Amino acid sequence: MHPTINTKNLSIGYENHLLFENLNLAIPRGEITVFVGSNGCGKSTLLRSIARLLKPSDGSVLLEGKDIHSMSSRNVAKKMGILPQGPVSPEGLTVLDLVKQGRYPHQSWLSRWTEEDTKKVEAAMEATKISDLRDQAIDTLSGGQRQRAWIAMTLAQDTDVILLDEPTTYLDMTHQIEILDLLFELNEQKGRTIVMVLHDLNLASRYAHNIVAIKDGGVYAQGRPEDIITCDLVRAVFSMECQVSTDPLFGTPHCVPFGRGRCVVQQVRSNTGA
Repeated sequence: MHPTINTKNLSIGYENHLLFENLNLAIPRGEITVFVGSNGCGKSTLLRSIARLLKPSDGSVLLEGKDIHSMSSRNVAKKMGILPQGPVSPEGLTVLDLVKQGRYPHQSWLSRWTEEDTKKVEAAMEATKISDLRDQAIDTLSGGQRQRAWIAMTLAQDTDVILLDEPTTYLDMTHQIEILDLLFELNEQKGRTIVMVLHDLNLASRYAHNIVAIKDGGVYAQGRPEDIITCDLVRAVFSMECQVSTDPLFGTPHCVPFGRGRCVVQQVRSNTGA
């Protein structure tokens, strides 16, 4: 498929430290792409650069063929929504007020709040299961509730491209799956292009059409999870030994890391004299 986002000879970093140099990357249109890699490898930095939150040292990011830094902030926001890591809201802001901020790109002095805006906000809160929290202040919520409110704001923006930096942070297992299922449905039913940073390699393999494994300022491997997630990749990218098998429910790669822990199989064998 044609890419919706490209980087061309992109170099990004902080002060005198470059994290990426001359990076060329294509994000497929209408698919879920997940960035994976070890801590500090630059996943979030790359996502911030794609979202125009970080200006590159050199090169460019293209959104639908146009340099993103040549576009106005409002035009970018109409096409691409971003949920950064650890967002902060003004003190006292309610859930409803926060989610309504997602409609900002669609407002102007000629175009005020409409019934369509209300529908988008209500649908976003319902999808993230926070409708009953609408009048609560963001700073009184639990970490998981707060994360779902921010995701609702991003969904209310109603863009074709959604970027999320660790969207399952602070969420328990149930809510992690609910959020990832919601993003999956947005992709399946509405063709949204979704780009995420995830730490859980198994969830990344389950939900992504396209995985980008990052190491040493470049793309170590990119492709379908079943094509690239191997023991060799995990060893190279995460410096960890593991066993990669097939998820019995989804048929996607399932990584079981080596390490210490209670071994039930050995205990059963010991107890039975096997």
